[in-house]
Amino acid sequence: MALHVVVSVSWLALMLCLLTLAVTALTTDDADRLRTAYRAMGMLGDALVLPLSLLAFLSGVALGLGTSWGLFRYYWVSTKFWLTLGAMAASVFALTTRLHDAVRVADAHPTGPIPVADLGFVRYNTVIVPAVALSLYLFNVILSVYKPWGRRKAADRRAVRIPSAGR
Repeated sequence: MALHVVVSVSWLALMLCLLTLAVTALTTDDADRLRTAYRAMGMLGDALVLPLSLLAFLSGVALGLGTSWGLFRYYWVSTKFWLTLGAMAASVFALTTRLHDAVRVADAHPTGPIPVADLGFVRYNTVIVPAVALSLYLFNVILSVYKPWGRRKAADRRAVRIPSAGR
């Protein structure tokens, strides 16, 4: 359980760092600061997105299988499973792609100003994607703390003992 908490909090913190760097890049008029922010985002993404997202998902599955909560017995656990699976896929494919786009823009202009036209929607994607991810992870934290919605009906039926024929 400790591994899952540490990795999940780290994944959430990574999104907070990426969002901070993205907002800095979006709001600065300093081209060097923008390049630095985008390159830092790329390094953080390359080093941490895959291992943190994969470990968060796998440790969550292990907890679900190894505890009485199960993976699909409770609505809140099922919801966390599907949201984390989706977040993992989106992080590995969509987020890292957006980060690489930002790094390419920074690398295409190693010195001097970066024209707004060259930045395009990269400026907004680098803010939107981590903001959505951060919101999703915070929702998962809320699910873990409050455990809403109760047991799934299918899980309740399996929990009921069937009397043996000999009694």
